Amino acid sequence: MYSQELEALLNKKGITPGDTVRVVSKGKTFEGILLPRPEFGDQGALVLKLRNGYNIGLSIGRGAKVEKLARGKEEFAFPRVELSRRQGLPDITLISTGGTIESKVDYVTGGVHMVVEPEEMLAQVPEILDIANIKVINPMRKASEDMMYTDWQVMARAAAKALSDSHGVMITEGTDIMHYTSAALSFMLSGLSGPVVITGAQRSVDRGSSDAFVNLVCSAHLAAKANIAEVGICMHASSSDTFCNFTRGTKVRKMHTTRRDAFRPVNSKPIARVDVEGNIEYLEGSRRRTEEGASTRAAVGYEPKVALLKFYPNSDPEIIDYYIGKRYRGIIIEATGMGHVAVAPSDERYSWIGHMKRAVDAGMVVGITSQTLYGRVNPNVYRNLRLAAGTGAIYCEDMLPEVALVKLGWLLGNHKRAEAAKMLNKNIAGEITERTEVEWE
Repeated sequence: MYSQELEALLNKKGITPGDTVRVVSKGKTFEGILLPRPEFGDQGALVLKLRNGYNIGLSIGRGAKVEKLARGKEEFAFPRVELSRRQGLPDITLISTGGTIESKVDYVTGGVHMVVEPEEMLAQVPEILDIANIKVINPMRKASEDMMYTDWQVMARAAAKALSDSHGVMITEGTDIMHYTSAALSFMLSGLSGPVVITGAQRSVDRGSSDAFVNLVCSAHLAAKANIAEVGICMHASSSDTFCNFTRGTKVRKMHTTRRDAFRPVNSKPIARVDVEGNIEYLEGSRRRTEEGASTRAAVGYEPKVALLKFYPNSDPEIIDYYIGKRYRGIIIEATGMGHVAVAPSDERYSWIGHMKRAVDAGMVVGITSQTLYGRVNPNVYRNLRLAAGTGAIYCEDMLPEVALVKLGWLLGNHKRAEAAKMLNKNIAGEITERTEVEWE
C-alpha cells in the first residue's frame, strides 16, 4: 500500500497498479506504468516503470498532477511469441530451465522471481526468430542454486536427443552455478554433432540494463550456424553490448556477482566471439562439427558422494575423517599455490598428511587443485608438495576446482575406482591444457 494520501489520490483518479500514467511534478513530466509500492520503500513516492525499462520513484508533493493514460494488463504480463517453422532457416532446440533470464521483478517485494515462460522470453527478442527455427523444451524451472546432478542428467539426455535433428542446442539457466553445469555437460556428452550453447542473464529481462537480449541473440547465432562441436558458455565479453564470448565449458568461471561480463575464461582463451549481427570469429582450437547424422551420446552416470574442501590456515583436517565416515568416494582439495596443504605445522594435529593418506587407504579418490585458479598445481617443486603427493593424492594440473569436482563425480559414476583415479588428471573435455597461457587485463 502507498500512503493514505496517495491511495486517496489514486482511487479518485481510478488508477491501479499496472495502469499507464502521466505524472507532472516540479515542472517535469514522466510517463510509465504504475507499479505496486515495494515492500521496502517510501510509501509517499509513486514508483513508475518508464518506457526505457528503468524504474523511478517520484515524490508527489503539492501541485503534482497524476493522469491515467491507459488501463493496465493483469500482472504486467509479457507478450508471448508463436513459434512456427520457416523454410530456409536452420533448426535449433532451446532447453529452458529457469534462472534470471526467465525472471522478472516482483514489484511488491522488490525481488526477482521466475515467472516468465520461454515463449515470453523469446518475445522480448523478436529478431531471434529470423535466425533459426526454434523448438522449445522446458524440463524444469529452477534457480541455479537449486540445481542437482539429476538436473544435469536431464539436460544432457535432452541435448543429446535434440542434436539428432537440430544444428545446435541452446540452454538457458541461472548463472550462479552455470560453470558447474557446463562442466557436467562437457563430460556427459560425447560425439557431439553440433554446439551446445549455455546462456543466461545477470539481470532480468524487464530491466533496461538486462544482458539477456544480447546473450540470447548471440547464442542463437552460435547454435544455428557455428562450426563447433563443444559445450560452452556464451555471455557478454565486456560490460557493453558489443559481443559475446563462447568459452569452453570446462575452462570458464563466474568471476563477479553482478557484472554483465562475469564469465571469464581461466587458463585458456574463448573458443569464439560472436556479435548480434551473427559474425563469428573463431579464436581457439575447438572440435569442429562432425558429419551429418553423427550420433551424440549421453553418459549420465554420476556419483553424488564427492566433496570440495578448501584448505586455509588453521583448517582442521578432521573434516576429511567426516567424509570417510560418511562413505564418500572422492574429495577435491582446493589447496594454496601449487597445491600446498599444511604438512608440518607447529601443532601437528593440523597436518593434513595423515588424514589424506587415511582417505586414500579407505578407497577414496583424493584430488588436488589450486584456489589461485590461474596457473597449475605441481607436486615436484617443493618438499612439502612431494610429501602431500606421497599420500596418493592426485594433482589435477590446471583444472579449476569446480570442474575437478564435477569430473570426479562423473568418473566415479561411470567407471570403477581405479580407472577413475587414472583418468582424473588426464584431459577428456579440454579441462587440462599442456601449457597454461594467461592474459591479464
